[in-house]
Amino acid sequence: MNKRVLWPRLHTFARSLVVIPFLVAAVGCGESQQQATTPGPVDVTVMKTEARDTPVVSEFVAKTASSRRVEIRSRVEGFLEERLYTEGELVQPGQPLFQMDRKPFEAQLQAAKAELAQQQARMETAKANLDRVKPLAEQNAVAKKELDDAQGVYREAAAAVEAAGARVTQTELDLGYTTIYSPVLGLSSYAVKREGAFIGFGTESLLTYVAQIDPMWVEFSVSENMLLRKRSALKAGTMVGPPDENYVVEIILADGSVYPETGKITFADASLSEETGTFLIRAEIANPGGQSLRPGMFVRVNLIGASRPSAILVPQRAVQQGAKGSFVWVVKEDGTAEFRPVTVGPWHDDNWFIDEGLQAGETVVVDGALKLRAGAQVNIVEPDPKEDDAANQDKSEQDDKKDDTEKAGAEGAETPEKATDK
Repeated sequence: MNKRVLWPRLHTFARSLVVIPFLVAAVGCGESQQQATTPGPVDVTVMKTEARDTPVVSEFVAKTASSRRVEIRSRVEGFLEERLYTEGELVQPGQPLFQMDRKPFEAQLQAAKAELAQQQARMETAKANLDRVKPLAEQNAVAKKELDDAQGVYREAAAAVEAAGARVTQTELDLGYTTIYSPVLGLSSYAVKREGAFIGFGTESLLTYVAQIDPMWVEFSVSENMLLRKRSALKAGTMVGPPDENYVVEIILADGSVYPETGKITFADASLSEETGTFLIRAEIANPGGQSLRPGMFVRVNLIGASRPSAILVPQRAVQQGAKGSFVWVVKEDGTAEFRPVTVGPWHDDNWFIDEGLQAGETVVVDGALKLRAGAQVNIVEPDPKEDDAANQDKSEQDDKKDDTEKAGAEGAETPEKATDK
């Protein structure tokens, strides 16, 4: 064969042998990169939705108040002789609190009694004279004028006796008013007047006050928006109220303990407050012994009695927030994730009420939702107890911070509200 023809063919064949390995390597690299970018199943924890009747508890920040704040005032003028109680102690009904100087009133009583005796003696004389004149007048032995005069003197003397008796009664009352008693069971305040001070009428008559603490009032406010939402839910049937609107009032104290007594709502203001935009609600609750609750305490109030029929609840961490609102991830029957927009209702413990978007029996992703995308394969795993404990601890710390913030904000308001039913 001609060398000129053979050499180009050999050169071409050699170049092919060099290029083929690079092509094989490039094809293998592309396949490995494609395999590396294909995601595997995402580990998630899930829960099955269930429709059930769920109680609805509305929580508010409230303030305790005395059910009866009685001003202790003097009914007579005089000098204060002694304070008979310990300031700030619990006083009983009928317990003496102050003693005024009795001597001037005792003297007035003696004078009134002496005047009464004098008028009674005059009446007896007038009666005796009338008894003598009356038979003579019947026999026409004396003029009729004498009978009329005798009857007039007797009636005048009898009226004077009545007036003198009334003055005795009044002076006895005044003498009794010198000892000032507590009309109710309650906590006493400090004494406005001290021993030796002159007690007058009007503003000068105030000595102290006693706050009745059994029963106690608990006052809180309901916002206009919340009230309208409640009415809409009741009208739509998504919420059912208690019979005759008899809500049970439960109190949570500052240390987190539940007060053993429950109360009921006794007053709801007829108009909206122009300053706060809320309605004042007042509940009454027993306070046996008067030692547990004191006026001015900040507490939390739970209104119990309403419920949501056939409600669906999901954990709060299962609900995500997007540009168009709230959504959850639902696991379909083929094991893939589905993006599902939802409409959330109020909170219930650690859960959200789902008003729209979910049906009973669906599988909702609780943990691991941040790694999901539509159509992604999921691998359902059991929840990690350590993660649940950490989540509960974080929630407890957040609740404590929220309570401190709400209490600080409520101190400037008359009846603040804790907005947990959003």
